[in-house]
Amino acid sequence: MVDDGTRKALSGIPLLKTKAGPRDKELWVQRLKEEYQALIKYVQNNKASDMDWFRLESNKEGTKWFGKCWYMHNLHKYEFDVEFDIPITYPTTSPEIALPELDGKTAKMYRGGKICLTDHFKPLWARNVPKFGIAHAMALGLSPWLAVEVPDLIEKGVISYQEKGASSG
Repeated sequence: MVDDGTRKALSGIPLLKTKAGPRDKELWVQRLKEEYQALIKYVQNNKASDMDWFRLESNKEGTKWFGKCWYMHNLHKYEFDVEFDIPITYPTTSPEIALPELDGKTAKMYRGGKICLTDHFKPLWARNVPKFGIAHAMALGLSPWLAVEVPDLIEKGVISYQEKGASSG
């Protein structure tokens, strides 16, 4: 079940139209434009509601994405590197978002720091191809994962706050 905050965030993210992946040449360029427009709108909405929580950029081809995400807990900012590749079968297959520095620190993660999105997010993604894109993966995949896992990791002492805002284990 999607909560009201997530529903509101999701309603502000434009749906995408072009069903194209990295192998689709010109159509991929169109899809990337839609991806960037949706991401820009999502970030603008987040900033406007004081909910800014990530930065992303990609390589020139738009196939490798990387940046930072952060989670605020008890007035402390826990910041993590985030990365993912666009699958060849995108958008039919969703990206596998990774937080490499948390690799092995939680059961809700696969090798390489890829977060577990199987049960809740992937069926939702499959029902919304090609309308969902990277911004939707961040809003419906990474954001709820951080909200559940980061406080749990802090409580268990697996990660701890550092003055410069980085986390370590």
